[in-house]
Amino acid sequence: MNISDFLTKKLSHFSRTAQKKELIQSILKSEQDNNGVVNLHRYDPTNIGDFYCGPHHYFEPLKNTQLDIFDYKRDDSAVRDNWKQQIIQNSLIIGGGGLLNREGFEIQMELFEKLGAKGKKTILWGVGHNSKNPRTYGNINKYSVDTSKFGLVGVRDYSMKEEWVPCVSCMHPIFDNSFEVKNEIGVIFHKKTLKNKSVVDKFSSFPSTSNEAVFEDVVAFIGATDTILTDSYHAMYWSLMLGKKVMVFPNSSKFYDFKYQPVISTFKNFEKDLKKLQSYSGVLDECREINMKFAEKTFDYLNL
Repeated sequence: MNISDFLTKKLSHFSRTAQKKELIQSILKSEQDNNGVVNLHRYDPTNIGDFYCGPHHYFEPLKNTQLDIFDYKRDDSAVRDNWKQQIIQNSLIIGGGGLLNREGFEIQMELFEKLGAKGKKTILWGVGHNSKNPRTYGNINKYSVDTSKFGLVGVRDYSMKEEWVPCVSCMHPIFDNSFEVKNEIGVIFHKKTLKNKSVVDKFSSFPSTSNEAVFEDVVAFIGATDTILTDSYHAMYWSLMLGKKVMVFPNSSKFYDFKYQPVISTFKNFEKDLKKLQSYSGVLDECREINMKFAEKTFDYLNL
């Protein structure tokens, strides 16, 4: 990169940073309303875990309330303005997904925390910590926001002091399907891992898919497999719900705090840990019951 390109890139970065700060401050200075509700999460169809972790998919009062938590920084000014207006005018359901203790969501989560003090009705539903720093793996005991500032709080991390509410994707009816087991071991890669040829080649002898595949196909793959190896949080979660034996290759703190812990291993040494695997029963029913109760509390809080 030459000097001119470098300076252009830097100027663009500073401009975008200033733009984001200006939008956030504009929201904070505005009079807040609770006219309706929006459900903020990472609304990304290319990552099925992020996409299906929003409660709006599963509860009629929340249908068509989705708002991508990243829209505040889009290049399109109309998208940014819509995000601003939706935040100002509505109550907020934030979640699910790994939105806490993660740099990419700090600005938004701090905004939502501050809005709670201004009379905004705010709900955390199935969110969790998602630190990429290996030193935090298994060691997080505090979130990056003060959860007491939110009106209603349910987190997917089991050992934290907040109420445990696992990811709402358990409500999807696809998990009621019956599946015939055909594979002993299968691998579900995070879409970023697909770019790592050495890892993909290491597992080439096993059937595999990824979290960017069609949701129904991924769930069918899990259903047809006895043991799942994965570095995708939701592949882990859905596999445990379907009673599978699960091994994870962690790339974030989020893998270390589920009630029913999978075996944690590495791409390099996974073979020696296969004998440690176990399955759990009743996980799907438990997760659904908890989400149904949390939905009732949410609808009472929002007068829906």
